[in-house]
Amino acid sequence: MSPPGDETSLYRSLFAAYPDGLLLVDLEGRIVLANAAAARLLGYPIEELTGLQVDELVPDAIRSRHAAYRDAYGRAPRPRPMGLQMDLVAKRRDGSEVMVEIALSPLQDQGLPYVVAAIRDVGAYPRVRQALRRARYAEHIAQMSRLAVQEPDPELLLHQVPAAAADALQVELVQVYLLEPDAQSFRLASGVGLLPEEPLGALLPNRPDTLIGFLAAQDGQPVTVHDHATEARFRPPQACLRHGLVSALGVPLFDKGRVMGVLLAGSRQPDRFGDDERRFLESLANLLTTLLLRAQSEEALRHAQRLESVGQLTGGIAHDFNNLLTVIQGNLQVLEALPEIEAAEHGQQPLASAMRATRRAAELTGKLLAFSRRQMLQPSPVHLPALLQSLSDMLARTLDQRIRIRVQVAPECPACLADPGQLESALLNIAINARDAMPQGGELIFSARPCERLPAPLHQELSESLGTPPRHENYVAVSISDTGTGMPEAVRKRAFEPFFTTKEAGRGTGLGLSTVYGFVKQSKGGVTIDSTPGDGTTVTLYLPRVPTAPQAPAAHGTATHITPGLKVLAVEDEPEVLRVVQAFLAGWGCEVTPARNAEQALGLLQAQGASFDLLLTDLVLGPGPSMPGTQLAARARQLHPGLAVVLMSGYASDLLASASQGEPQQPELLHKPFTREELAAAIAKAMRR
Repeated sequence: MSPPGDETSLYRSLFAAYPDGLLLVDLEGRIVLANAAAARLLGYPIEELTGLQVDELVPDAIRSRHAAYRDAYGRAPRPRPMGLQMDLVAKRRDGSEVMVEIALSPLQDQGLPYVVAAIRDVGAYPRVRQALRRARYAEHIAQMSRLAVQEPDPELLLHQVPAAAADALQVELVQVYLLEPDAQSFRLASGVGLLPEEPLGALLPNRPDTLIGFLAAQDGQPVTVHDHATEARFRPPQACLRHGLVSALGVPLFDKGRVMGVLLAGSRQPDRFGDDERRFLESLANLLTTLLLRAQSEEALRHAQRLESVGQLTGGIAHDFNNLLTVIQGNLQVLEALPEIEAAEHGQQPLASAMRATRRAAELTGKLLAFSRRQMLQPSPVHLPALLQSLSDMLARTLDQRIRIRVQVAPECPACLADPGQLESALLNIAINARDAMPQGGELIFSARPCERLPAPLHQELSESLGTPPRHENYVAVSISDTGTGMPEAVRKRAFEPFFTTKEAGRGTGLGLSTVYGFVKQSKGGVTIDSTPGDGTTVTLYLPRVPTAPQAPAAHGTATHITPGLKVLAVEDEPEVLRVVQAFLAGWGCEVTPARNAEQALGLLQAQGASFDLLLTDLVLGPGPSMPGTQLAARARQLHPGLAVVLMSGYASDLLASASQGEPQQPELLHKPFTREELAAAIAKAMRR
C-alpha cells in the first residue's frame, strides 16, 4: 500500500537510502512503508514489514505498556528527537532483541495521517559499543571469580578460563601455556580452537625468537601482535599463519618476578586487540595466576602435612627401634666378653657379623631421623679432610663408575663447627643431585678451603640474620662441583625452594636442597649455587670455623677407665635395656641401683643416707604423664648438687632441646644404640664435668 499525496522519485530515493531505519506508520499503528535499513535492523523482508502492526516489533513483556503510550501519543502527537531515552528495545523477526533509539516525526501538520519513526541501533554508537563490550568483559571476569571461589579443582578452572576468554573476546583461539620445571619449554595446558599441530600437552621451546618465549621475557608486560605478516620482533608462528590467524594478544602469568606461563588469544582479523582486550586478558591472567599459586600452596601444605605425619611416625619408630638395637648390641657385647666365646674361634665370626648388622641398622635409623628432620643439631669441630675423604670413599662404591671423584682440601683449611652427621647428609644430598646431572658420567669434586671473602649477597643475608656484619675469615668454604648439565638461571633461583624439583614424577621430592639450606642456616652459615647450562654446577657451603684448634677426639672404640665402686642410679623403663646397662656397669665394678621410672628414682634419691655419684637415665620414661628424664635430672641435682648426669636418648627432639638449655651445666647426651665403650666415654666425660 502506498501513502496518498504527491510523491516524487527524489523523496522515495531519500527514504530508501536513509542510513537509519525508517517506518511510516498510520494512526492505527500499521506500517505502510519501510526502508531497507529498517528491514536489516529488524530482520524482516521489506514486503513483510509493510502492513505489519507496529506492536509486533515490541517485546511481549512491554507490549501493553507500549500500546497505551501509542494511544496517548496519537491524541497529542509531537516531534520526539533521538537521545532522550536509552532503554528502548525492539523485537526482531527471530525473537531476539536489540537496543534502539527512536525519533518520532508526526506529519499531521502537513495534513497527512502518519508518523515517521526513525530507528537507530544503539550498538552502532562507538561509545555505546565500547560500553557494552566492557560490560561483557566485566561479566565474564565476575563469573570466573565466582567459579574460582566455589570450585576447588584447579584443573577445571584451568580449562574454563580459555572458554570464557574466547566467548568474551569472540575470537577463534585462546591457549594457556605453563612453564615446565626446567624452564626450557612451555606445555600447552588448555585451550579452545586448538590447532592440529599443537594438541594439549604439546611442548614449545622457551626461546626469545618465538612468540611464547618473547612474551615470557617481557617482565610481566603483555604483547600485542597487530599482524603476523609484519611482525619483526620474533618469528611468526607458522601454525597460526597456516590457519589464517592474523593478530594475537598474549599476557604472561607472572608472580613476584617470575613467569609461570602465558595466556594467548588469536584472531583472523588484523588489529583485533585494543586496550580493552588487553585489560580483560590481564585480569583473567591475574586470576589464573592466583588459582595456580593457590593450588601449588595447597599441594605443598598437603605434602608438608604428610611429611609431618611421616616424621612423627618415624620418630616413634626410631625410639623403639633404638631401644631394641641397644638390647641386641649390648647382649652381643656381653656374649663377646664371655671366656668360652673368646676361646671359641667359630663363635667370633657370627658375633662380629651380628655387630656389623646392628651398626648398619643404627645408621638406617639415623637416616630416617635425618629425613624427618627430627634430630637436634649438635655442633662440634669437624675435621674436613677426614669427612670428605670418608664420603668420597663411600660414594666411589655406590655411584656410577663413569663418575670420577676427587677431594681437594687446602693444607691450612681449619675445622668447621657443625653437626657432623647432618653435614655429611647435606653433602650427600648435593652429591646425589650432581650424579643425576651427569647421566653419561663426569667428575665430582669435593673441596674445602678457608674463606677469603663471603659473596656480597650472602654477607648481607648473614648480617641481617646475625644482627651484625660477619667477618669473612670466620668461615670455611666447602664446595661440591660437578661437570653435569648445569642449571638455567630460572631453575637456579628456585633451587632451594621446598618441593621444587626438575626431576620427573617419582624421582624427587624437591626437599633435598631445601633441607641443605635449612641445615646451613641453622648452623649460622650460608650456601650459594653457581651454575651455567652445559657447564656444570658448584654448590658452596659457608660454615663457621672453629675459633681455636680443638683437642683431637679419642679414637672410636678406645676404652675409658671407670673407677670401680662408682655408685650409679640407672633409670630405664625398658627392662631389657636396663639389664644391658646393668651388665656393662657391673663389668666395671660399679654399684648399680636400678629404677623403672622417675618417681621410683626420686624416692631412692630422697631416701635418708642416699649417696650416688652418677645418674644414668633415659629421656623418655614410659608413656603418659610420667616425668621425663630431663626433669628427673634437674630434681636430682637439686637434691645432690655434685651429682654427674648422663641422659640416654633413642629419640626425643623436644626433650633433647630442653636438655640443652636452661642449665649452666648441661647433661651428657648418649644416643641409643650405644656400645660399651661409648657408655664408658660418656660416663667418664660426665664425671670430669
